[in-house]
Amino acid sequence: MKKISCNIASICLAFFMANCSSSDDKQTNTGPITNPVEEEILTKENTATFMVDENATAETVALFYNLKKMSKTKFAIGQQDAFNSFYNDISGDSDIKKTTGHDPALLGSDFMFITDKNNNGEASNWFHQQEVIITDDVKEAYSKGMINIFSWHLREPYNEETFYTDDMTADEKATAFKSILPGGENHQWFKLKLDKVAEVVGNLKDNNGKLIPVIFRPFHEFDGNWFWWGANFCSPDEYKTAFRFTVDYLKNTKGIHNILYAFAPDNSYTTSTNFLSRYPGDDYVDVIGMDNYGDFDNQGQAGSDRANAKLKIVSDLAKAKVKIAALTETGYRVTASNLPITNWFSTYLYHSLTANEVEVAFVMFWNNNNDGYYVPTPSTSNASDFTSFASKPKATLLNTLPNMYQLPQ
Repeated sequence: MKKISCNIASICLAFFMANCSSSDDKQTNTGPITNPVEEEILTKENTATFMVDENATAETVALFYNLKKMSKTKFAIGQQDAFNSFYNDISGDSDIKKTTGHDPALLGSDFMFITDKNNNGEASNWFHQQEVIITDDVKEAYSKGMINIFSWHLREPYNEETFYTDDMTADEKATAFKSILPGGENHQWFKLKLDKVAEVVGNLKDNNGKLIPVIFRPFHEFDGNWFWWGANFCSPDEYKTAFRFTVDYLKNTKGIHNILYAFAPDNSYTTSTNFLSRYPGDDYVDVIGMDNYGDFDNQGQAGSDRANAKLKIVSDLAKAKVKIAALTETGYRVTASNLPITNWFSTYLYHSLTANEVEVAFVMFWNNNNDGYYVPTPSTSNASDFTSFASKPKATLLNTLPNMYQLPQ
């Protein structure tokens, strides 16, 4: 788990983060599947039928299809805030490009500042300025052919000052998530936040006026208890209700059709049954992911094997359900007191992503900042380890990424 500063008084520093229902009661498959279907069932013609949104834009359908097919042979490498968060605050190209000569294949962004209560939409407002930076980065990434993914560190509905339970009272922790559900005291507040998400995503357009597809990863790492949507603060049914409402509201009420939806716990699970305990159903999920820092935290080959076993669960579920598998967040943060691990990228991480016929479409590292990094820069001692990892047969940066937004001829 990464840490993100959320103190409003120091919010400018927080931007360079240190560490990171109107449910229609659809009959959806939420249980484990022991006999994965052949992925060739997915065709260019029927792709939309496997997606959350059968009315998705052509580019969004193509992104789903191409991510799914690409995962059989390679995975895209990306980073959170790659265009704006740099080790030692050395701006310019992304740190991935500084080290490898190539842009990342995926850009991670966050709705956190965009939906902040202090974002008043005025040009002089710091939060609105971050919205402009973030949306401009998404457009730049898309223009280059990159993949875009959004997380959402949504602040709690009472004071809107934190998303970490350590900063909340016992009563706030016990009631915050329940309060945003349909009928809850803060349900209207939550809808207003979703209205802002819809406004932003609905205005993400390229130079030709076409909508830019994004992957949206709401309520992530829900199996932990560091966020107010964590497992200790809502039941499985309550979690599913909120997830389903989020999807239904954006897709049906707001008419947003350029989103792929991602379901991404942390790494606590060891079985498919456990992984799926809060799964909202196939009708609500396009990307089945996992965030995993702990198994890579100086755990050597044993940690890599544990991570691989968990990714195997993710990968097999994605095969069975005809969804996209991903390692949605990971990394090992190097600082002055936390030294690099030899061959962390090229041996331990690569093994976890590829062994035992694991098929994942992408891996995303958390953001670099002034005093620490997840992705090495050219002057760091493990830069060659990262370049070795990025040049492995199944790894891809932007220079070898296929066209993700058109169906193959």
